[in-house]
Amino acid sequence: MKTAADLYATGQAPGAASAALADRHWLRAHLDDPRVRVVEIDVSPAAYNDWHIDGAVLWNIYADLKDADYRTAGPEVLQGLITRSGIGPDSTVVFYGYAPAFGLWLMRLYGHRDVRIPDCSRDAWQAEGYPRARVASQPAPGAVHLGSEDPGLRADLAAVRDAIGRTDTTLVDVRSAREYRGECFWPSGGAEPGGRAGHVPSAVHQPVDDLYRSDGSSAPSRNCAACSARPSWRATRSSSPTAPSARGPPPPGSS
Repeated sequence: MKTAADLYATGQAPGAASAALADRHWLRAHLDDPRVRVVEIDVSPAAYNDWHIDGAVLWNIYADLKDADYRTAGPEVLQGLITRSGIGPDSTVVFYGYAPAFGLWLMRLYGHRDVRIPDCSRDAWQAEGYPRARVASQPAPGAVHLGSEDPGLRADLAAVRDAIGRTDTTLVDVRSAREYRGECFWPSGGAEPGGRAGHVPSAVHQPVDDLYRSDGSSAPSRNCAACSARPSWRATRSSSPTAPSARGPPPPGSS
């Protein structure tokens, strides 16, 4: 298999519309390619056990990617996870499921650039009759070694505080309307002390659900009015992007 750079040079890129998207037809044709690794991300194994894209492995957000305080796992944990997922230095990694953008962000945060999200939802993949499986995949161990964290992909607390009220920076809150208004913490309705309801001062609201069509594909860029309102922006959802919230995360302590 050619690498992503080779594919783009020859016009055979997995995502013709965007470097972050993988065409679903391309993905279907490359499910047996050892350099294409598919990962489903969800808050529990239920959906994956019911069915998953043929050859996909599962990353459980709470069991694999979050610590007891809901902070994102560090590079050592992620290194072990991608090793058991069969991801190598030349792998094209395709994330789908409940929170594919979380996986894309994590991989790019530590230097793996060839990461993509399908141009369709999980439900659309099933509806179109594409290959599915119920037996968990067990790929051979991968050999990719993560690099250092890219400081341009994560805003720390000091950076967020500094951005409040600035005219050259936009803080974007991508949570639900109820979360943004301070009516609850998490879509599932959790409350303090598990989390603080409300939003960062001066943050504009751009619900992530509005950025997807009904079939789960990405909506036109014009839908992201908040993101284009100013020269730059930083997301404010736990320092890690997530996918559309058809259901909220489980209560604290669930996996």
